[in-house]
Amino acid sequence: MVELKALQAQVKSLVEDLRRQVAETPVLRAELRQEHERAKDAERVGASFETWLEGVLDQAAVAWVLGCVFVRFCEDNMLVDGLWLGGGDPAAPAERGVQHRQAYLIANPRHNDRHWLREAFTYLAELRATGKIFDRHNPVWRFDISGPAAEELSDFFRRGVGRESLRRDDLDTRFLGDLYQDLSTHAKKTYALLQTPEFVEEFILDRTFEPAVQEFGLPATSVIDPTCGSGHFLLGAFHRLLRKWRDREPATDIRVLAERALGQVTGVDINPFAVAIARFRLLIGAMKVCDLDRLERTPAFPVRVATGDSLLPWEPERSRAQGDLLAAIEGREVFAYESEDADLLQDYLAENKYTVVVGNPPYITVADPARNKLYRSIYPTVCHRQYALTVPFAKRFFDLAKRSDEHGEGAGYVGQITGNGFMKREFGKKLIEDYFAHEVELTEVIDTSGAYIPGHGTPTVILVGRTNKRRRPASIRAVLGVRGEPSTPDSASDGLVWQAIARQIDWPGSDSDWVSVVDLSRKQLVMHPWSLSGGGASDLVSVTEAAGTAMAQVIDLPVGRAIRAGADEAFMRPMRRKLRSFADQRALRPLVIGEVARDWSTAPEDAIWYPYDSSLDSRGLADELWPWRELLAKRRTFQGNMADAGLVWWEYHQHTASAYRTPLSIAFAFVATHNHFVLDRGGKVFKQSAPVIKLPEGATEDDHLRLLGVLNSSTACFWLKQVSHNKGSTVDQRGARQTTVAWENFFEFTGTKLQEFPLPEAYPLGRARELDGLAQRLASLTPAAVAASGVPTRQRLAEAEAEYRSVRARMIALQEELDWEVYQLYGLSDEDLTCANPPEIALGERAFEIVLHTSGAQTEWFNRHGSKPIDRAQPDWPAEYRTLVERRIAVIGSNRHIGLIERPECKRRWSTEGWEKMQSAALRAWLLDRLEAPELWGGQPAPLSVAQLADRVGGDQDFRAVLELWVGHDNFELAKTIGLLVADEHVPYLPAQRHKPAGLRKRAQWERTWALQRREDAGEQVEIEVPPKYTSADFARPSYWRARGKLDVPKERFISYPQAGRDSDGSELLGWAGWDHLAQARALATVYLDRKTQEAWPAHRLLPLLAGLVEIEPWLHQWHSGEHPAFPMPPAEFFTDFINTELAQLSSDRSALTLLRGVPELR
Repeated sequence: MVELKALQAQVKSLVEDLRRQVAETPVLRAELRQEHERAKDAERVGASFETWLEGVLDQAAVAWVLGCVFVRFCEDNMLVDGLWLGGGDPAAPAERGVQHRQAYLIANPRHNDRHWLREAFTYLAELRATGKIFDRHNPVWRFDISGPAAEELSDFFRRGVGRESLRRDDLDTRFLGDLYQDLSTHAKKTYALLQTPEFVEEFILDRTFEPAVQEFGLPATSVIDPTCGSGHFLLGAFHRLLRKWRDREPATDIRVLAERALGQVTGVDINPFAVAIARFRLLIGAMKVCDLDRLERTPAFPVRVATGDSLLPWEPERSRAQGDLLAAIEGREVFAYESEDADLLQDYLAENKYTVVVGNPPYITVADPARNKLYRSIYPTVCHRQYALTVPFAKRFFDLAKRSDEHGEGAGYVGQITGNGFMKREFGKKLIEDYFAHEVELTEVIDTSGAYIPGHGTPTVILVGRTNKRRRPASIRAVLGVRGEPSTPDSASDGLVWQAIARQIDWPGSDSDWVSVVDLSRKQLVMHPWSLSGGGASDLVSVTEAAGTAMAQVIDLPVGRAIRAGADEAFMRPMRRKLRSFADQRALRPLVIGEVARDWSTAPEDAIWYPYDSSLDSRGLADELWPWRELLAKRRTFQGNMADAGLVWWEYHQHTASAYRTPLSIAFAFVATHNHFVLDRGGKVFKQSAPVIKLPEGATEDDHLRLLGVLNSSTACFWLKQVSHNKGSTVDQRGARQTTVAWENFFEFTGTKLQEFPLPEAYPLGRARELDGLAQRLASLTPAAVAASGVPTRQRLAEAEAEYRSVRARMIALQEELDWEVYQLYGLSDEDLTCANPPEIALGERAFEIVLHTSGAQTEWFNRHGSKPIDRAQPDWPAEYRTLVERRIAVIGSNRHIGLIERPECKRRWSTEGWEKMQSAALRAWLLDRLEAPELWGGQPAPLSVAQLADRVGGDQDFRAVLELWVGHDNFELAKTIGLLVADEHVPYLPAQRHKPAGLRKRAQWERTWALQRREDAGEQVEIEVPPKYTSADFARPSYWRARGKLDVPKERFISYPQAGRDSDGSELLGWAGWDHLAQARALATVYLDRKTQEAWPAHRLLPLLAGLVEIEPWLHQWHSGEHPAFPMPPAEFFTDFINTELAQLSSDRSALTLLRGVPELR
């Protein structure tokens, strides 16, 4: 198997080459633009041409690489008579491949390696067996790679890493599945490429294909996988069909049987190279069973696999969903991409056709807004809110299956392994309550979230059913999860959870440590959410729900009310006082996100512009957000864009004013491993990841604290996890979801579920009040709080640390008392197992932790939390408390309900970074704030080198003392240490220094958008596309990505000017990022004139500085085109004249500056 990383590098290299070829081929570029426009008109794409083109080029590059893989496989396994590439296999040596190539090029002197590769592709295209794989839809015919690129690609397979032999004694093609999944990182992200493990495929076929054959008979059996990928399900179905045909007709020629079996199997996939792989694998599979050893002698097997979007209705009468009503009326073909097999899809994707529909649909949401809207319009009965593709595909699978007759008979079988997010997340409500409940017959629901399945990092469920809504059985077979895979198995198919599923599925009533199998009443699965937890969890849920009333009855609905900015990065800013901004900084408010709501308190790290303060002028905010205006204006709402919804473009996508009318709110972490609820007393903004609960007007602080105490209990954690979506945790090297540490699974706690939370009749007010007070005190003792209130000296930090640890130990003890008090409030325990005044305790000393340690269970709980386990109640505890803990330990073992809750999954983790890390971060932030002091950067804007900065702060004794604390010793070189301090706090002034090539292409689209926005501001009617967002891969350094983010919002502290410092000073040259555009221009001009007149720099060293001025120039004309007392003319005109004059003196022009900036000019 060729090394994947090396193949990925080939794809990446070819994409770069193809991009150049497209740019240099006007006819092809025009064709592509036309195809993009037609796709937009058909609502197949909403992305800009440049963004769309990246995907097209990626597919073309993969096609060239994959074509070479196919050729090499055929050569190495002697399936063809010819030899074009050759490699490391003796059957097809590279030397002979080179000889054939040279002979061809001598005979065709005007040709190059691209033509030679196409000779191989043409040969295969003309064979009956492989003609469809290399037909006109294959991008290798449409896209020319350059001669040098073709030579490099050929050499890669001939002599490079790719020379490894592809000979397979059994013609096994599973390695192509690995290529399918990992060959293209772009495709993997776009299509959520994922192989289905063979043991999962076999299980699903056992439960769909086998009963279908028994019911319909072998000749009538037909199978489709509408998300076929590299063809695992197709191959499995083909081999099953062939075995049955051989058993039935042993005397019939095997080729006849193979063709018959192939004709009964259909696959469709949106990804063209996945289809190529699936076709090739089916072809090779058929050759193998027919003992065919040469493609030249192989017939045109009826391989029914096509490229296309399976979610679209390709039948003419339904094609108007693709935006071409006229085509539908006239019966013409609807829009299809060049890569799609539109001529086949009407047949392949006909509804009510197949007896078996199986597959593994993608679990992702649809990023492209046009496709998202299109799917929603085609599947309105199931697509709800921010749906994932699992939802429309769930319906599509059933649509393709044969429908039952009026007696409920003759329905096709459907089986799929899919993401389980729909079970508990809001987007699954319509699918469950409107579709599964009434339109189809689910027969089996199998929780596979705890199984170890390579490649499946998302929690999954297997659904088996039939397209029948009449006379449905009263029960559904359900496999309920009890416990996840405890460790990584040597073989995934031998995993304990998977084996339990396979062993128990046909035995309702069976229980094991891993799953429970039951026949659930169909009525239990007609309401959203579904809970598939076994092991007694459902009984405990029933007990807690019977103990009180739903929270909805005591709060002011709805739960939520958080803001949805719709483009968070545009609005968010660091919580620093020194920011460059057009807007009044009083409009910045602390932003509460779910990640900062922990252990009874919040610690916001970012601020957000709040556009709803009527006392502030909104014009400044509009100017501040202007660079992202088009993106913000086109945020999607249920009514359309922002204007369609009656909203101004600089408003939030969603804002609920009632969340801010009263100061008190209970905020909580929307996604977390445990329940974290916090009482907020006002002045903050809540992001959707930190929704809020509001109590009725007039509610007191104690009213909030009563509710807060219950919500922060371990009982609440248990209940919430039973009704909330488990998002999983980390994945291992094989892409499998890790279930070995259940307390690390993240859950999504939605407002809809939360308002159903059952409240007890009484509340733990006293302990909740004390815990809230201690949390406030703890927040005032953190290193960040110490640094914010004065110089963080060694003594102040030591005193704070001592009290911090004491307060935290007190909180851990009180939380234990609250948890045990709440058990009694819910009736889970009849006795009072609480202590009025417990001693301070450390992590590792709680009753459940003693049980965990003494049970001998393998656990990372103690290591991960830095706690020391103990095996008994501590002898230095008061006798009364020691006896109480021993009693709690006994109850955990004897009370099944409490035993289910007193586990790490439901107990507060009290996880922090640790004092040392918090102190280091606080000291670093204090030092950096000091380096932004106005006295260092005031007056005439001028950059400073790190050495100059060191000189200016050298006499600041507080700075040196804090720096010593941060470093850990006093033996440091000031300038060098400051250089380390600011190393990740600056971003270069030129795009070519900030971005990688991919980022520069995106920057070009943003600059085109800004130019069009300026024309729009001038009164023109223009059409503006939303540019693509950036990713970490677009930036030259991770620190630049952290400072700028997806929307390239400047949040850095300093601007850096690489290679612009004086020759005598080798340290980094920095400017203050708080300067406005005019100040930046003045600073750059100062550096330029100094280097020109004082340093006598040559033109090639001065031009980058002028390029920096060109970078700022459009903003000067936008914001500084009026008179200014420091300039003889408007600053914008002054600097334009300055640039032109200096270019003339340097005998250069603006094209040279464009190259230095690195941003290509777009039309």
